Amino acid sequence: MTADPLIHVTDLGRSFGAHRVLDGVSLDVHGGEAVALLGANGAGKTTLLKILATLARPTRGSASIDGHDCVRDAERVRERIGVVGHGAWVYDDLTAFENLTFWLALGGRQAESGELAQALAEVDLERVAGERVRTFSAGMKRRLALARCALAHPRVLLLDEPFSGLDQRARKWLEGRLERFKREGSALLLVTHSFGRELGVADRIAILAGGRIALDTPRAGLAPDDVQRLYATHTEDAP
Repeated sequence: MTADPLIHVTDLGRSFGAHRVLDGVSLDVHGGEAVALLGANGAGKTTLLKILATLARPTRGSASIDGHDCVRDAERVRERIGVVGHGAWVYDDLTAFENLTFWLALGGRQAESGELAQALAEVDLERVAGERVRTFSAGMKRRLALARCALAHPRVLLLDEPFSGLDQRARKWLEGRLERFKREGSALLLVTHSFGRELGVADRIAILAGGRIALDTPRAGLAPDDVQRLYATHTEDAP
């Protein structure tokens, strides 16, 4: 793991009117490490991801990616992150190849020779590079989104229910690709509702309840039943 955290969140708060969604969240994630973030619906998990992705601003506190503040240095933060959410955020009317070309153009650069083909090969989509994405399954779209992230060589990967809707083969592939991101030194923050094999990539489990991190513990040695018990213990009394 890296000495300094790539994700650094300190006393983070976010309110919507009188409603406090986040109320003093502090969390660090280092390079080569994955943290699974659990919490009930409305606990603020997606709000935290949006702040880290520079899509929302905190009411108080601070969040930084690789030493860059998510508010003051938003452009530099965006250069260092990859985001994979419920939706793959790909363009259905473009081919897989065109999607990656267009995404790179938005970032102001052209692909190097063979770079796009290699990226598609890594996610097992090279055979459908010229097909329109509207014909793809949910798992194929998710893989295309990960190819897009891989092209950016992100220091931090933010994932919101990335296993949702995937079949067993696609889940296995995604687990392997996330492990590779870790080996390459990226930090992963993974939001999930699952207590099962989706947690296998996580090194730590953090539970968000009452607007705060109620528990932050190593995952090693925890069975799914243990995770479910800890989750119930720390969320049932949360406001």
